[in-house]
Amino acid sequence: MNNRPHYILLPANPVFIVVTLIAAFLLNLLPWGQWYGVPDFVALALVFWSIHQPRKVGIGVAFFMGLLMDVHDATLLGQHALAYTLLSYFAIMIHRRVLWFPMGTQALHILPLLMLAQVVQLVVRLLVSGRFPGWMYFLESVTSAALWPVATMMLLAPQRRAIDRDETRPI
Repeated sequence: MNNRPHYILLPANPVFIVVTLIAAFLLNLLPWGQWYGVPDFVALALVFWSIHQPRKVGIGVAFFMGLLMDVHDATLLGQHALAYTLLSYFAIMIHRRVLWFPMGTQALHILPLLMLAQVVQLVVRLLVSGRFPGWMYFLESVTSAALWPVATMMLLAPQRRAIDRDETRPI
């Protein structure tokens, strides 16, 4: 039997969604991007919002964020955009299923999506340059999936607070 408390979440504030996507983009701008295993914060934020708010954050937002990442990384224009668009599409496809599972199982559902995005980027990179970055390249997806529970707790925290607190009301 599941004894976890179920919260009735407040609606997600669109300003908060935009701020988190900007914060994820700024985290990707930091100079640690060349290290192996550093998560793709934009991909993680896009998957989170595509699962939790598929009507507010969808394929168009993913495409725009991908173009921003392409310009930042000075890669082939459309490499990240294609990967993030597919990532968002598949996240929206499974969003109802994923939310039924506990956090660890959700992370296991997110891992193949993040791997798919990396494989798409790798295929585009191989077609253009022919250079394989090595198998450690895929460590990024594993660390991003490992951060899923932390990201979920942080990004859902503003929605869990009550509008008017009342100690006698349990919700």
